[in-house]
Amino acid sequence: MTSTVFTLLVWGDFACFTRPEAKGERFSYPVITPSAARGVFDAIFVKPPEFRWQITRIEVLRPPAFIALRRNEVKEKANVHAVARWMAGKEDPEPIWADGDRELTRSDEKGRTQRQTLALRDPRFRISARIVPWPGHEGRVVSLERQFERRARQGKCFHQPYLGCREFPAYFELLEEGSESNEALADLDLDLGYMVYDVFDLSRPGSPDDRAAISLFPARVEAGVMEVPAWDDPAVLKVPQEVS
Repeated sequence: MTSTVFTLLVWGDFACFTRPEAKGERFSYPVITPSAARGVFDAIFVKPPEFRWQITRIEVLRPPAFIALRRNEVKEKANVHAVARWMAGKEDPEPIWADGDRELTRSDEKGRTQRQTLALRDPRFRISARIVPWPGHEGRVVSLERQFERRARQGKCFHQPYLGCREFPAYFELLEEGSESNEALADLDLDLGYMVYDVFDLSRPGSPDDRAAISLFPARVEAGVMEVPAWDDPAVLKVPQEVS
């Protein structure tokens, strides 16, 4: 069966969809990536064992405008397995030191650092996506769609969606059929070359233990519209992962 295509109006004050070639400093794509767009839908409703979202189309409603920001970032990342042990009471939580010096933390990998960010200002998109059920859950598509539609219409989300970085919150509105005609597309044509499609393997349900799996696709914006191919389309290149 063919699943329904839903469209969200998504906007925010700032956004940063970091290009992978940016080393240390963050330099945003001028358009939201399919991965970040999927994250917005996931924040509203997702059941990873049952389905994933497939982004089909991204419409740019506001021409990209960049702003330079300097941000404080911590050097280390939380370990998901450690967090699970803390939540279960098996270990005492260990804080991430934002202002600890080397003498206190005994590591050059802790503390914070300032990084330059070239972010988008006042981004605004229309994003379309559909549910792709995993094998065995094809019969639940209608029920899942109704749950998403109800949550999105009421503005509900499991966590605040964001635009590339968590400190750049995203706001959304479910667009009913025909309502998208009220706002014009940006007069924009861009050849973005190979853009990040996603950072996970979308061929199967994911788990917290999954390694990053980068995929890329040739991204073009024509008259303000970027069509997004399916993940299994030959145009989507899967980058081989190094084995540690």
